[in-house]
Amino acid sequence: MEEYYLHIIETVVIIITYFILKYVTKKATVRAAAKYSKSKTRVKIIKKIIQLILITISLTLLLFIWGVEQSELLFFISSLLTVLGIAFFAQWSIISNITATLIIFFNHPAKIGDEIEIFDVDHPVKGKISDVGIFFVTVKSKEGASITIPSNLFIQKMITKKDNKRLR
Repeated sequence: MEEYYLHIIETVVIIITYFILKYVTKKATVRAAAKYSKSKTRVKIIKKIIQLILITISLTLLLFIWGVEQSELLFFISSLLTVLGIAFFAQWSIISNITATLIIFFNHPAKIGDEIEIFDVDHPVKGKISDVGIFFVTVKSKEGASITIPSNLFIQKMITKKDNKRLR
């Protein structure tokens, strides 16, 4: 049992560090959202993405502590990422949608509650932004239809926004 004391102490340190970083990043995200007038739903999405990154880093460190060979772990991770990358980019470009959501959160002028018009030759869209999720932006049309637009396409389109007050 004595041989595992160092591993247990290191594990406890990583777990405590994870919770401290989670708390600090959550507070920093909320402060940034308040400073830049971002909505609560956007803050929620960013918190989830940051938590996923922190969990991934923490689990990787725990695997190293408990003796998983680095070469085996790196081979497994690179193989997994290769398969996921091919699947994601071939299917829906999920990673680009997550990245686009981050851009929409921090730097896009259109927010939840804004009335917008998207200029698209094939499928023009008019309505109010009702939700910004990790993968899609949902626009509610005047007829009541919910239109979902992949986040990566949303940031590529030309959009006009009416100058009205947002409802919170």
